[in-house]
Amino acid sequence: MTNSDLTMEGSGDRRPRASLRVGPADATGRFAISVHRTMEPLESEWRALDSLAGNSLHHAYDWCRAWAETHGSDLLLLRVAFDGELFLILPLELRRGRLFRTARLIGTEHSNLNTGLFAADVSAAITPALAQALARDITRALHGFADVLIIERTPSEWRGGVSPFATLPGVANPNSSFQLPLLGSIQLTLAQINAKRRRKKMRISERRLAEMGGYDYVIARTPGETQALLDTFFRQKATRFATLGLPDVFQDAETQAFFHALASYQDGDPQLMQLNAIRLKGEHDGQVVAIAGLSLKGDHVICQFGSIDEALAGDASPGELLFYRMIERLSAQGLRLFDFGVGDQPYKRSWCTIETPLRDIALPVTFWGHLAVLRHHLVVRAKVAVKSNRAVYARLQRARRFRQGKVDTQGAPD
Repeated sequence: MTNSDLTMEGSGDRRPRASLRVGPADATGRFAISVHRTMEPLESEWRALDSLAGNSLHHAYDWCRAWAETHGSDLLLLRVAFDGELFLILPLELRRGRLFRTARLIGTEHSNLNTGLFAADVSAAITPALAQALARDITRALHGFADVLIIERTPSEWRGGVSPFATLPGVANPNSSFQLPLLGSIQLTLAQINAKRRRKKMRISERRLAEMGGYDYVIARTPGETQALLDTFFRQKATRFATLGLPDVFQDAETQAFFHALASYQDGDPQLMQLNAIRLKGEHDGQVVAIAGLSLKGDHVICQFGSIDEALAGDASPGELLFYRMIERLSAQGLRLFDFGVGDQPYKRSWCTIETPLRDIALPVTFWGHLAVLRHHLVVRAKVAVKSNRAVYARLQRARRFRQGKVDTQGAPD
């Protein structure tokens, strides 16, 4: 099926989209949804939606193109119009499992924020009735393609606005995301948290690195520098995952190619990948001991990943020092929100003043899709139960380490 082969038209009612605050009867038949299997026909409209602050940079045209090209994605892109005007682009890919065909957001394994690409002012105006009509028409459009639509890690509220997906059926994601407001200077930013303790940790890190010959805080400025830092990150992260007995989510050649592709986009807004690092001087001159990959859009920056060289400089906490230097620089440059991304970890809580709960939206398309939704909800709730019980979680972690030949002789959770 080629681009725009499948179109679901409404009743022909073309009342102007003056207001989205309509009841269930008024919403019927006013959406038109076309299904596209390649990105190019949507590029112009897609890039226009990229520029809107409320739309996640993880749905940016170039981000999705990099993922699709490196992973050979089976694309399933939805263009949604309301009363003839562009309303939403939903960038999906199709995954075929043993039982279910699942439509998911492109590259969802490595996305920290999922919003969909909505037109301007939709979030402020959409009603629960309209959201339900949208969900109904989307599932109709997916008939013949997928059994279930799953949109993971969506915030119900984001930067003062309500997500158009907020009222759709879903389940709380086991993980939140964490943010720190940037207030124009490192002094004002740190005043939100324990500034005295944070500065003390930074001085200790710098003193220990000085004993090793000192350091430079560097930002990759050329494609060659960026690609070299990425390869170092992959090596450091592989070592860390092996130590913990965890699967390496960055080891696949396709995933590494994806991040290398992101790093090739050096300019523009959004800036898809910016590599920051702590690099040693002196005896270990040129050795990189901490790396962080950032993505920037407008006044919002997301930390996509980070790693440290624990064997060389673990005692100096180079990762904490790198966060300090990045936040110091970005605060002075006028950015307003530093996003540590998804996952509840102590270092994130020590930096952040905002915790953003996330939800997974699951919409069945077929009978099998109802079973897929049930399965997804059960898996998510099981994860929540395990993570909330520290003793059970620790035993599972030790069992996983044992299976991979990494026995924790101290019996302590990672």
